[in-house]
Amino acid sequence: MPELSQYTLIIKEQHVDSYGHVNNATYLTLYEEARWESITPRGYGFNEIHQKQQGPVILEVNVKFIKEIRLRESITITTKLLKYEGKVGQMVQQMIKEDGTVASEAVLTFGLFDMKARKLILPTPEWKKALAME
Repeated sequence: MPELSQYTLIIKEQHVDSYGHVNNATYLTLYEEARWESITPRGYGFNEIHQKQQGPVILEVNVKFIKEIRLRESITITTKLLKYEGKVGQMVQQMIKEDGTVASEAVLTFGLFDMKARKLILPTPEWKKALAME
């Protein structure tokens, strides 16, 4: 499946720990930020989620820390949909340094959650558009 997005940012002081590299918990925050930047321009942002009462939920995350990312480095986070079968999808995100080195990789299992019914639902046409499936 095609790449959903690329999101570039500079690592700031609040992202690093006492060792001078990105704190392990911050990786999840940055990956989430990149996902929001991917789906929001495709019409599935915070307001639409609360209007529809349907939104993405993460079911599982596997993060690999491959190379350290330091203060003031520029990184690009890529997001790619791997598969979406029934109610459950899988995507991969990578943090890539300016020299092309993959610093981190996260494989996420996710679904679309109906906030009223309190359960996973099949992807809607709007959700498929947000994921560039249509």
